[in-house]
Amino acid sequence: MFKDILLVGFATLAGFTASGIIANLYRLIAGKPETTSGRIGYLAVMVVAGPNVLFENAATSFRTKACSSFAFWLAAAIAAYWSFALGIIMIQVGLAV
Repeated sequence: MFKDILLVGFATLAGFTASGIIANLYRLIAGKPETTSGRIGYLAVMVVAGPNVLFENAATSFRTKACSSFAFWLAAAIAAYWSFALGIIMIQVGLAV
């Protein structure tokens, strides 16, 4: 059972790390999407960068008291689950290579 909990934690942290790397690379390289292809590219990047962006926005809103603690923890739980799914995909790809 401890092995399973460790695997869930590792997958979640790996997914959140990948999300943060992709989100920050996108912020460095790209500007605000203005064309249709830019918006499609933005949506494709947000599939991977989404957990980091979601958690960052929720934390900012919570600090400024713009959202309730329930909304913050709901966003944190969604970001964690999304990170877990990304991490599982990353582990599978890593095992295949």
